[in-house]
Amino acid sequence: MEDTNLFTIIGLAAGTLTTIAFLPQVIKTWQSKSAKDISLGMFSTFCTGVFLWIVYGFNIGDLPILLANIITFILAFTILIFKFRYG
Repeated sequence: MEDTNLFTIIGLAAGTLTTIAFLPQVIKTWQSKSAKDISLGMFSTFCTGVFLWIVYGFNIGDLPILLANIITFILAFTILIFKFRYG
């Protein structure tokens, strides 16, 4: 296996793990309809940073960075929306 393929697989695995880490929070916030303990500042900053990773990944054409951060942005932004709705 080429190093490039190995690093792409490692990148996709890392992106998958760090992305699915947000899923329990999305589910819990949605089910409880409560976001009072979620930091607005942290999730606002985080969403901005993830958006910049998407821009970066697009510009360098890096699939693992793009996929992981697009999905992470969707999940984190969902939590941010829940913060405004239920917070």
